[in-house]
Amino acid sequence: MIFSFNDSKSRISFTGFTFKWYVKLFKDSEILKAVLNTFIVAVVASLFATILGVIGVVALKRVKRTPKKFIISVTNLPMVNPEIVTGVSLMLLFIFSYNSFKILKPGMMTLILAHTVFCVPYVMLSVLPKFNQLNPYLYEAAQDLGCHPVKAFFKVVFPDILPGVLTGFIMAFTLSLDDFVISYFTSGTVQTLPIVIYSMTRKIISPEINALSTILFTTILLLLILLNIRSSNGLKESGEKYS
Repeated sequence: MIFSFNDSKSRISFTGFTFKWYVKLFKDSEILKAVLNTFIVAVVASLFATILGVIGVVALKRVKRTPKKFIISVTNLPMVNPEIVTGVSLMLLFIFSYNSFKILKPGMMTLILAHTVFCVPYVMLSVLPKFNQLNPYLYEAAQDLGCHPVKAFFKVVFPDILPGVLTGFIMAFTLSLDDFVISYFTSGTVQTLPIVIYSMTRKIISPEINALSTILFTTILLLLILLNIRSSNGLKESGEKYS
């Protein structure tokens, strides 16, 4: 981070303060395109993962105890699996689907689907505790008072689990933003920032990579600080509620 402001290309001595590597970075069309791809994938995959995660948590509450444990174990596989195993498995699945049925050609769509797969468990992990804290009779009471089931969910249940939903979305966005291994196997010709950084390190390393790494580090650090603030606020509210 310090050498991203260094006036020379030296990685040993600091010769002067400058922003020229940041200026050069934002003039690089390849990097700007990768930034756009990264944020598109992160936002769309996080939205899909959040929607699927909330639906999954709601469905789990209606499942009996034994199948519930099995479903949770299967859902958590992307978290405990090595990323390279998940990446290669998804790559083989997408190649098979394209060769056999001419669908899911490796590219932006497969990248979004792959990121959604490994982000869903983290969303469910954030939403499930909030869901367990709910009064189970509020939803039924809302329906008894004339609310449609869907409307009752959004009027009674959703506001209470919203902190968990937002935390899950931020977590999914952060994980998607800096993922390299799964992206490398499922992106086809689409390049994201981590892939571009990897390709830059294989050539002569420019100080642009220092500037890019600094921006990525700062962005993810801010998101994690926000995530921790939300989590601590949620714990404080839960303590006040049940004290």
